[in-house]
Amino acid sequence: MLKSIFATLLALASAVAMAAVDVNQADQAELESVRGVGPALSGKLMDARKQAAFKDWNDLIDRVNGVGPGSAARLSAAGLTVNGEAYAAAPK
Repeated sequence: MLKSIFATLLALASAVAMAAVDVNQADQAELESVRGVGPALSGKLMDARKQAAFKDWNDLIDRVNGVGPGSAARLSAAGLTVNGEAYAAAPK
């Protein structure tokens, strides 16, 4: 009984830790909770967002220096979203 309660709590904690962080909603600390987002990148994201919310991943890639398709894919895999959407690379 105790093991199942502990397992349930552990699963819930893991789910919360892996919860998506939306770039248009998150504060700087929440952005930095995403693996790969440090103070420099979170600052760039926050500054670009002050001009206007990001429409989609392509808008973010166009407006934030240093974020390209490869880093967008890594950040998305780590839990970052734009308007609740994960990054999907353009078909080749």
